[in-house]
Amino acid sequence: MNIIIEPYNKQWPVDYELESFKIKQFVEDNLVQIYHIGSTSVPQLAAKPIIDILLVVSDLDALDSKQTDFEKLGYEVMGEFGMPGRRYYRKGGDNRTHQIHAFHVSNLYDIERHLIFRDYLRKHKNDRDAYGELKTQLALQFPNDIDSYGDGKDDLVKAIEHRALQWYYRDVRTGK
Repeated sequence: MNIIIEPYNKQWPVDYELESFKIKQFVEDNLVQIYHIGSTSVPQLAAKPIIDILLVVSDLDALDSKQTDFEKLGYEVMGEFGMPGRRYYRKGGDNRTHQIHAFHVSNLYDIERHLIFRDYLRKHKNDRDAYGELKTQLALQFPNDIDSYGDGKDDLVKAIEHRALQWYYRDVRTGK
């Protein structure tokens, strides 16, 4: 997989809306909520042009029964893919265009973690810009090594996630 970081593209939210509409058609009553997450959901953040979707469902077994529907949309069905309780789907092979992270509605930790991180970056320019710059540098340094790219982001992602959780529970939830 070639790692390419692009400047923010206003088409990304449109691409999310189009894909989420297709997914809603077959997930139907099992759907609790669907969100655009990841770097493409944060205006002005440089990103790999991959639309990340967070799918919250009431029944993972029912979601598993929709494997053929996901495949018809071009997704590889990857199961938990290293994260217990998640269902992961990816589209586009080596030129990935979309990925879905699906969780049961009771998995508040993983659901909130993704949403709080996204919302924090939307409101905190310095961290957003630092994250974008680091991703750009790492993509140039490791253009074909997704593991090194990911490892290079790890410390900053954890630090931002920590600040995001503090911000959310200190300021957002208390109304400050």
